[in-house]
Order: sequence, then C-alpha cells, then structure tokens
Amino acid sequence: MRVGLFVTCVNDTLYPHTGRAAITLLERLGVHVDFPAEQSCCGQPLFNSGYRHRTEPLLRRYATAFRDHDYIVTPSGSCAAMVRDNYPRIAAKAAAEGRDAVVPRAVTEAAARTYELTEFLIDILGVTDVGAYYPHTVTYHPTCHGLRMLGLGDRPRRLLEHVEGLELRELPGAEECCGFGGTFAVKNPAVSAAMGADKARAVTATGAGAVCTVDNSCLLHLGGILAREGSPVRPVHIAEILAGTKDDPAPPLPAPGTTRTARTGGAR
Repeated sequence: MRVGLFVTCVNDTLYPHTGRAAITLLERLGVHVDFPAEQSCCGQPLFNSGYRHRTEPLLRRYATAFRDHDYIVTPSGSCAAMVRDNYPRIAAKAAAEGRDAVVPRAVTEAAARTYELTEFLIDILGVTDVGAYYPHTVTYHPTCHGLRMLGLGDRPRRLLEHVEGLELRELPGAEECCGFGGTFAVKNPAVSAAMGADKARAVTATGAGAVCTVDNSCLLHLGGILAREGSPVRPVHIAEILAGTKDDPAPPLPAPGTTRTARTGGAR
C-alpha cells in the first residue's frame, strides 16, 4: 500500500508538527508514506470566494502530484471535503465549458482515493486502537466539514476512546460550529468571533486540559480565543494525540498563549 500525505497549506506553514505526527502514526501502523513535493493548496479559499476558474489549476496539480498513490491521506477534514465533494463538480463544469476535457476523469479518480486521517485509519486500515498514549483530559469538537460533508460520525471519538491514559470529556453543544469557516471568519468577523466565544466557553466548561479536532484551521480560531480569554485549555490536533506512545510520548500541552508553529520547519 502506497499512501501520499496531503499535508495542506495550513499545516505546512503553521502546524508542521501535525504532518510529522501523521507520518509517525501511519508508519507505526506499517504504511509506506510519501510526501509529493509538488502538492499545493487544495484551493478552498479561492473556491469559497467565487473564483472557480482560478481553482482549476490546483485540481490538475493535485491529480498529478498523487497519481501514483493507492490512497491520499490528509490530517484535515476541511481539505478532504473540498477534494471529495467539490473537485469532481468543478472539473465537470470546466469540461462542460470547454476547458481541459481530460481533467474530470483524473480529478474524480484522485478525489475517490482521498481520505481524512481518522476515516483512513478505521475504514481502510480497520483499526481503532493505534497503540497511542496521551495522559491528559481531552474534549473533542467535531468540525463542520468532517461532520457534515465527510460524515465522519464517531470515528475520531472511537480512536480517542482507545488511547491509553486519555480521559475524554463530553463537549456541550458539540455539533455547533466554532465560527471559523475559512473565509467566513474574514467576511463576517463579528459573527465568527461571537460563535467562537460561545464554543470556547463550552470547551472551558468541560474542565479538559485540551480540545481536539481533525482540523487545525478550527483549532487556530479556537486556540486564539481560548488564549485571549485566559482559558487553561490547549488546542491539539488528533494526529498528535494518536502519534504518542509510552516509548515516544506525544509532546506535553503547550504553555498558555503559545502554539507550536513553523519555527521548527515545514512538514517536508
């Protein structure tokens, strides 16, 4: 099985440790992982802003970069949803309008091979216990794209429930949006901030030491609000939790108001 890691631009530039954690986890489970250097942004910001035609070259790049992989795995529900849900439709429209008629087949095939990390672990590898160790209390926020577009359901929770040392706390109003929504946060900052504040209060009320999601974009939004409000809860991507073992434990929770970013270098 040959897997290509689609790390996403947010992870590559701001959270490279998440990409490294995903590789550590997959290789521990016996998966051969490649990182095609020619990969780029999935194009979601362009597409959500109405620039469909400018998104098309990114579809071609994606299909080309991962053409030789059995599966494409990404630690991002948002980007996985962009690829799986929107790529085939964008490619079909491009062909119908007379642009790059060969795109639909290649893009649709690449989209069908694309999986968010937790669904790949459960649906393709068939594992729920990945041998992880994480001695912290954690609450899980199901992000909108993962919940509503990918239909991840309880997959992330099932993985977290099998992590040794982890105590999972229920999050009130878990299915409510955190307010980030990518370009929504830019176009509607007041509404976005209000939604984020509601979610941050619910997260803090759990008494957990960390809030976990499958999307660092949502954690970026929530983490900033939690830090400004002086909450002790820290944002942690699920890949980082699942990558830790007793022999090689996951890093401790970051200090208040900080985040591990690209200072340590990109995921490549």
